[in-house]
Amino acid sequence: MKLERQTEILRLIHEYEIDTQEELARKLQEKGFDVTQATVSRDIREMKLTKVAGENGHLRYALLQNQAKDTAGRYVRVLKDAVTSFDLAGNILVIHTVSGMAMAAAAVIDEMNWGEIVGCIAGDNTIFCAIRSNEEALHVMEKLRKLLEKF
Repeated sequence: MKLERQTEILRLIHEYEIDTQEELARKLQEKGFDVTQATVSRDIREMKLTKVAGENGHLRYALLQNQAKDTAGRYVRVLKDAVTSFDLAGNILVIHTVSGMAMAAAAVIDEMNWGEIVGCIAGDNTIFCAIRSNEEALHVMEKLRKLLEKF
């Protein structure tokens, strides 16, 4: 649950300009996570989030680039724990996960910002990743396979 919550935190701070722990807790609660401000505070500290100037000039939470290696390890752990199989259907990569883990795994895939992937849609145990072309879909599938085998 903690990894799912922290994955959602990364997705939320990437999508929204969140500047308070209370706002982050509220967004997590809207997504179905039962959290308190204290839980969010611990996650922020553990994830080593910091505040940076947002587009509107206000401070917002962000993950600094030098934290990317730590985050990459977390991403791989989420994917390893979640993914059970994957296959191609043209330019769509269909990823099967443990029940309830598809959204967390899709958020991780989106956060990895692979240029070949246009976007992901997740259900309970299945993710559809739209990829720009059939050739790039083969490349992404191999990249995912190597990533999961590596760790």
